[in-house]
Amino acid sequence: MNLGLLFLKVNTTGVITLAELDWITNNQSQFSRLDMSLVIKIGRQMDSGVIEIDNRLPV
Repeated sequence: MNLGLLFLKVNTTGVITLAELDWITNNQSQFSRLDMSLVIKIGRQMDSGVIEIDNRLPV
């Protein structure tokens, strides 16, 4: 998975899955400063309600 593509997808759909959040937290130590700024932006958008967490059960 690529953080840049994930960021674009999340901003387009307004939804982030729990699996994507898990991937972010598991790979956080490998992110550059630019990547971390995207993660912080996603977090702020989640806090403000722009991005919602998709908690549907897999089919």
